[in-house]
Amino acid sequence: MRIELPWPPKQLMPNFKRRHHWSKYSGATRYYRKTCWALSLNLLDASDMEALPLVITFNPPDRRRRDDDGCIGAFKAGRDGLADAFRCDDNIFRPTYRFGEPVKGGRVTVEVLPA
Repeated sequence: MRIELPWPPKQLMPNFKRRHHWSKYSGATRYYRKTCWALSLNLLDASDMEALPLVITFNPPDRRRRDDDGCIGAFKAGRDGLADAFRCDDNIFRPTYRFGEPVKGGRVTVEVLPA
């Protein structure tokens, strides 16, 4: 199964969060989590699974250099939204992260592999 999600808002990048009060990014966190939840709702029920392998591919919106831990941190709200939609705790996710070529607007692609 493959799910295409939007690129995380800049307010969710760890460098932004480190320099700003939580109230400056809490709305973006809520919005991104709910968006990822809505786009993946009813695709999978993982409530009884012990491990769920995922391949998460980041396609940035431009060619600027980004570090992997920043993108992973920015996707935390999206990961929580996936867990909400799959009716499970995100501690069962076994992710592998990749970086793809830039695409207009950016995206995060999540592939759910068979357990």
